[in-house]
Amino acid sequence: MTAGLAAAAVALSGCLYSVIPEEAAPRPSQTNAPDTEGVAADLLPFYEQTLDWTSCDDGPVGFDCTYVTAPLDWENPGDGDIEISVSRHQATGTPIGSLLTNPGGPGGSGRDFILNSLDYAVGADLIDNYDVIGFDPRGVGDSTAVTCFDAGNMDKYLYDIPEAPRGSDAWEAELTKADQAFADACEANSDGILPFITTINSARDMDLLRAVLGDAQLNYLGYSYGTFLGATYANLYPDKAGRLVLDGAIDPAVSGLEVGTTQALGFESALRAYMQDCLDSGECPFNGTVDEAMADLGALLASVDRSPLKNDDGRMLGADSLMTAIIVTLYSEGNWGSLTQALDGVLQGDAYVAFYLADAYNAREDGIYLDNSSEAFTAYNCMDYPVENDQAAEDASTKKIEAGAPTIAPYWSGPDTCAVWPYEPTGTRGEIHAEGAGPILVVGTTNDPATPYEWSVSLAEQLEEGVLITRVGEGHTGYNKGNICVDSAVEAFLLDDVVPAEDLHCD
Repeated sequence: MTAGLAAAAVALSGCLYSVIPEEAAPRPSQTNAPDTEGVAADLLPFYEQTLDWTSCDDGPVGFDCTYVTAPLDWENPGDGDIEISVSRHQATGTPIGSLLTNPGGPGGSGRDFILNSLDYAVGADLIDNYDVIGFDPRGVGDSTAVTCFDAGNMDKYLYDIPEAPRGSDAWEAELTKADQAFADACEANSDGILPFITTINSARDMDLLRAVLGDAQLNYLGYSYGTFLGATYANLYPDKAGRLVLDGAIDPAVSGLEVGTTQALGFESALRAYMQDCLDSGECPFNGTVDEAMADLGALLASVDRSPLKNDDGRMLGADSLMTAIIVTLYSEGNWGSLTQALDGVLQGDAYVAFYLADAYNAREDGIYLDNSSEAFTAYNCMDYPVENDQAAEDASTKKIEAGAPTIAPYWSGPDTCAVWPYEPTGTRGEIHAEGAGPILVVGTTNDPATPYEWSVSLAEQLEEGVLITRVGEGHTGYNKGNICVDSAVEAFLLDDVVPAEDLHCD
């Protein structure tokens, strides 16, 4: 999942920590020519390419863009190629190299992340000292992309309300039929790339980007899913891993079922934090205690599930779309006011704000989908996560969600889209140690709903030299959110290779 709708400033706070310089050998310096050291002969045509930077067609002044050609199949590089779309903001001061970034997803456009949100992606000191690089991973956006439905069919897939009663066999059959139509469209319209849309292949693409940019090692800042991409890179190329920061971590050892379970609990916790804030504001559409207000919200969701609200454009707001609107605002505390507006509107029979928020999550504007993030999200996950067929584990997950996330539980689960995907997954789940990669910073936020804090703790423990930075607070990811403790530690590492002496706790 990607970052929230807006960059919310949290209260500035201090922390108790000490730092010591990393005593390893100095990092290799940037070169101007592509780095082809140790590259196999069949990959040299890719690694030797030079980049043609031009002004970005849709970007502001001060940015440039290019395309990098990568193998479609890294195991068989002669079997076709794809294009990776790249954007760059050159260092405003003296550059120390390139800093690759990824905003998450999977499926988020890293190219647009830098073009449209540079100050949100990185702090001023990083902008001054790094050529900041955004790229659309394979299958995403302006790169060779996964293509599935047109806008009309995507509307039906994402927003139409099943005719059968929720939870019934007919309901599951109806959703599975829709998933099958979506998967068939992806296969028909994606020109054979689906089996190669994997995180391992994307990490290999990232090494190619590093090399053609002229960097001997990769410096990287990855958010959310971008932490899995970065950890995968460090595991594949430990000798090429430079300064890596992984913010809002995914635990690579957690199964898909466990991911869904933990996220449900995380979003319920964030929703309760929102509700307390809403009640304290004096302008909340709910009353009473948090428990009472959450029960009333549950009743509201059940009401629109039974009797959907008609929007001005003719779409019907059911519980699933309302839940999407709720979820998107929980990524950032700065969006809680929008959630209050949406819920107040729905209580009065007005679906406009709720649909506005759900559309923002789905990258939909005026009936047009601005990117292919939904398609790419599914394509990556269906290839990265093994399909699970363990009824006992599913039953245990359902009970855990019902007990720990009672408001969200009725609208959280459904048939597995990946069960009908046209290709078997090639990814596996397991710990990533990245032996020999050197220190890697992992940032975790204590009440992060999308990538719960426990995943950051786990990843930092798995990595051979993982260092955990804890941001105490709400929202998704922790760097560049206004916490001086977090920001200082991350930037000292990326700029000067200063590694915290121990795990940091940033209140």
